Amino acid sequence: MSWITKARTSLSTLMKRDTPDNLWIKCPGCNDMVFSRTWEENLSVCPSCDFHGRIGAPARLAQVLDPGFVLLPPVAVPENPLNFRDSKKYSDRLKAARAANTYPEALAAAEGTIEGKPAVVGVQDFAFMGGSMGMAVGEGFVRAAERAVERRCALVMFTAAGGARMQEGILSLMQMPKTTVALRRLARAGLPYIVVLTDPTTGGVTASYAMLGDVQLAEPGALIGFAGQRVIRDTIREKLPDGFQRAEYLYNHGMVDQVVPRHELRATLARLLDYLTRKDVA
Repeated sequence: MSWITKARTSLSTLMKRDTPDNLWIKCPGCNDMVFSRTWEENLSVCPSCDFHGRIGAPARLAQVLDPGFVLLPPVAVPENPLNFRDSKKYSDRLKAARAANTYPEALAAAEGTIEGKPAVVGVQDFAFMGGSMGMAVGEGFVRAAERAVERRCALVMFTAAGGARMQEGILSLMQMPKTTVALRRLARAGLPYIVVLTDPTTGGVTASYAMLGDVQLAEPGALIGFAGQRVIRDTIREKLPDGFQRAEYLYNHGMVDQVVPRHELRATLARLLDYLTRKDVA
């Protein structure tokens, strides 16, 4: 082996050892390589093409709420009520998801303020089993709505889900009317419910609380729909329009009130809370 080859091998080994694996992020929108720190400082939005990357519940709560917010206690529901098993036990899948995520379920909720305006904020995390809606998610949503009624403040919900959690069968579908009833109680109390649709929001979540907001916001480019595009295309046997089921398409067709970039979201929510919250109950 020549000295040049040895030098190259040593340099390559040194670079692999000293360079973190997550130093760069490849943007899914434009394929540009973005420095991880730049990506995080830009709220996980690509500085080149404005692609909005998916973010987890911890980052979302920190971005939206003022410092000092308090997490609502995790809910207790039966685990694996149907003793479901496919290639592995459902209980094992839950353990793996909890080990890989900060919070113990796909929905986390916290109470605090947004630019001084009181609110209860719920966030679905797509990284936790695709943000799927099971009994714990339904119960967590109801607890968040109840807490908003107790505090006499708004409920803000960030949705991100592949739909109902198949491992819980009919029990997961029962969360659709359950969450709808909770929202009726919120409405009777005269309190606003604001939904922020993030990528992706689909299935039973879209068919229930994701589309029942007094105000419907969405992040740019978010996939929003009930059934998948292939299912719709094969059913109607027609070519779907460009941008179908994306936030901008839904906005143009009256299903979303506003598409809000992530950098403007916090200020937009604060402004809406100021408009919608009665001053005698704030």
